[in-house]
Amino acid sequence: MQDKKILIAADHAGCPLKEGLVAYLKSQGFTPIDYGTDDPQTPSDYPDQAALLARGIAEQAGQYGVLICGSGIGMSIAVNRYPFIRGALVYSPKMAELARRHNNANVLILGGRMTDITTATQCLDVFLTTPFEGGRHTARVAKLERMPG
Repeated sequence: MQDKKILIAADHAGCPLKEGLVAYLKSQGFTPIDYGTDDPQTPSDYPDQAALLARGIAEQAGQYGVLICGSGIGMSIAVNRYPFIRGALVYSPKMAELARRHNNANVLILGGRMTDITTATQCLDVFLTTPFEGGRHTARVAKLERMPG
């Protein structure tokens, strides 16, 4: 991966896992661009955090992002409303691999209440090191980009 900046955001339920991933990214030489939230006790809305991260990608603050909420479902629904986002909710490294290899996902989505830090870092590692396969998948991803938003 060329871009060492990784955008990351979470709602209150995803905040503890986000903090662990921010520290992990730094330890691996990445520059996390943290869009918050930083307080697990104060409710924050996942659509707002997803919008901040999507805007960051649109403004080219970074090419890839990570979103975390309680289950990952809310963030997935919210961020995939943006036509330039291909967010993938994953619970295993294999899902992270396929999200990149077959779908050219640019946002990794995790469930903070569903995923432990070990699994999350494994998913993140795979996500950040797996290239898009192209080939037969290129036309499919192009269809996604042409879908009405």
